[in-house]
Amino acid sequence: MFNFEKVVPSIPYILEGIGVTLQIVVFATILGLILGILLALCKIGTVKPLRWFATFYTSIFRGTPLVLQLMLIYYAVPQVLDIQIDAIPAAIIAFGLNSGAYISEIIRAGINAVDKGQMEAAKALGIPYGKMMKDIILPQAMKNILPSLMNEFITLNKESAIVTVIGALDIMRRAYVVGGSTFTYLEPLLIAGVIYYVMTLVLSFLGKMLEKRMKRSD
Repeated sequence: MFNFEKVVPSIPYILEGIGVTLQIVVFATILGLILGILLALCKIGTVKPLRWFATFYTSIFRGTPLVLQLMLIYYAVPQVLDIQIDAIPAAIIAFGLNSGAYISEIIRAGINAVDKGQMEAAKALGIPYGKMMKDIILPQAMKNILPSLMNEFITLNKESAIVTVIGALDIMRRAYVVGGSTFTYLEPLLIAGVIYYVMTLVLSFLGKMLEKRMKRSD
């Protein structure tokens, strides 16, 4: 049933895709975190146009398939703007924009969970809104939502496999290439599955370690 002899020589080639996958996931997470913070602040702010925009943005990116967003950025945007976007930057942008919508909801929930008395006290002391958010509210919110942020990071790591549709040489794409060259798809895809599973376990472990360290620092 299994014939790994054909694909064993190609395992290093598949493993090289880990770097591509992590590159996409890490930079997309950074972009998503920055965007998520901005959107969350817009949602809890008093400027109605910004609140409407943030709500509409979140609705669009959470209500449409990620693969559609990816293909629009890789295929449609270059057509409209007459530019060329490589697969990896397109993936980072698509995943970052999508992740920002989800992270904004996580951060908003974290901010709302912070004791309202602290915000009222900061206002009474005349602390500017931006400084209050940066120095008082957001640091506490980030500690509360760290597990949710790690779950989003892990989810993004698994969802990154769809970049194969635009030809990015990540883990999944390399497994598919090996399958096409050896005419055996089961074995390389199983290897890819094991790699993703191990990455998920490692990321989960690191997330728990970081959470414990932050709790000890309280």
